[in-house]
Amino acid sequence: MKSTASFPVSVQYVVIAGGAGGGNDSTNIRGGGGGGAGGYRSSVTGESSGGGASAETPLSLAAGTYTVSVGAGGTGGTGSTVGSVVGGSGGQSVFSTISSTGGGGGGGHHSGDSTAGVAGGSGGGGAASGRSGGTGTTDQGRDGGSGSSSSPYGGGGGGGASVAGQAGSGGTAGDGGDGVASSITGSSVTRAGGGGGSGSTNGSGGAGGGGAGTGVNGTANTGGGGGAIRNGTAGTGGSGVVIFSVNSLATVSFSGGVTQTSTIIGANKVFTITAAGPTDTVTIG
Repeated sequence: MKSTASFPVSVQYVVIAGGAGGGNDSTNIRGGGGGGAGGYRSSVTGESSGGGASAETPLSLAAGTYTVSVGAGGTGGTGSTVGSVVGGSGGQSVFSTISSTGGGGGGGHHSGDSTAGVAGGSGGGGAASGRSGGTGTTDQGRDGGSGSSSSPYGGGGGGGASVAGQAGSGGTAGDGGDGVASSITGSSVTRAGGGGGSGSTNGSGGAGGGGAGTGVNGTANTGGGGGAIRNGTAGTGGSGVVIFSVNSLATVSFSGGVTQTSTIIGANKVFTITAAGPTDTVTIG
């Protein structure tokens, strides 16, 4: 007789939202802010969640069907209006009752008008002229760094899941904040780093898929923030990811829009979902 899982089952997870796009300085004389990383939530024993929080409590799931979605990365700032130079925020990721907030867009600058970083899972970096970084979501990510208030005005770095974005100083832009490492898939991988700001000296992307402040995109399926740029199209944010670990005796299936891979680790099967829309589901039985 085939063994089956006993319900409810304990399910550990890492749920990361989409990273935000970096900001653009359309005038090429000041700096844009890096995109904030996607919100990071984890229940993996002995690891950290985002924003310096301890691991959350694993889910206890009955046999049934649950929502799953993976947030897209936000678009990079571009164009020549105040509204268009700001990076787009990332999309939220969801697994069952767990929802992570998309990263906040990096601030931009156009023709004397500079903008602050946008709040999000991790906050976007502020643009030049001392604009503030966006606020990160509690227990998901950190704040973005502020833009420099002194010439030649480097932008702030986007916040990462574990470390705040660095502030700009003079013409030197801030680095993106670092993300959080997890070994849920069997080896340690760092995800949800913030994007670097742009300036006379550009900021580096944070560890965990953050893009550098030369318009580099955040890495796909890490929730990394996109890098800012001076006079161009800033980097897009990296898409998010949903990872969960469940007893391998459970039967798991997905709706048609889900892209996923799986691996066996000990007594559990670990699923990594790299694409899923807002109406997609996972069934555990």
